[in-house]
Amino acid sequence: MKRTLLSFILVFFAACSFAQQTFPVNGSYDIRQGLYAFTNATIVVNAEQTIKNGTLLIKGQLIQSVGAGISVPKGYVVIDLKGKFIYPSLIDPFTSYGVAEVTRNAGGPRQSIFTSTKQGAYGWNEAIRPETHVNSLFTADSKKADELRKAGFGSVNVVNRNGISRGTSAVVTLSGERENNSMLNPKSAANYSFNKGTSQNDYPTSLMGSIALLRQTYYDAAWYGKQKEEYNISLEEFNAQQNIPQLFEAEGWQNVLRADKIAKEFGKEYIIPKPVD
Repeated sequence: MKRTLLSFILVFFAACSFAQQTFPVNGSYDIRQGLYAFTNATIVVNAEQTIKNGTLLIKGQLIQSVGAGISVPKGYVVIDLKGKFIYPSLIDPFTSYGVAEVTRNAGGPRQSIFTSTKQGAYGWNEAIRPETHVNSLFTADSKKADELRKAGFGSVNVVNRNGISRGTSAVVTLSGERENNSMLNPKSAANYSFNKGTSQNDYPTSLMGSIALLRQTYYDAAWYGKQKEEYNISLEEFNAQQNIPQLFEAEGWQNVLRADKIAKEFGKEYIIPKPVD
């Protein structure tokens, strides 16, 4: 049986649906929103609710209504989906879609670097980079988006997998539109790992050092929040991200336990997005 995959996550598009008005267009800008009614479909709303002979009304990129026995308003284009299914799309919570792959510089003799060489009022260690935000790094990839849509995905949480404190990820749609129209949540979660990434600093050189550096950052951030003598962009951003979801990339069950111990020490709840052995 042929299945129709339709992203219920489109309900979140409303905040983004008019973003393209800020860009130049060739000719008059058409602000009309498409009106579509998908009728007679089997609609799987969630694991507990399936609607037989259901109707789904869409206005622009916003789902207006879903249910059985819904009357179709005037002006809607009716598409009969008898014998077909409408499913919620999948959401990948941990992906690097739309951001450049992180690669470390080739090894070799070099001068020891103890503190960050990054210009500006940042923290002392380059592995602590909460000032990094995916919403400013993201580039829509229409080819990759098409591949993911065909696999059933409608949106993804994009993570910059670089550093111990990695900054914020962003939830984007796989619509294939420009970045302004793809962004659902520009700062969806704060991200962490035990991997120093591309940091050129000598420290940390071990897992123990990574754990110590992350713990010290929590203590430094707590101190920073109570003082007014020093301005530190990294600690400022670190503190600002404590009230959003916390994602921790931990490889293997032992590192999951280590991450959980840190979470308990500082009153946090980490989401471990990847399967472990």
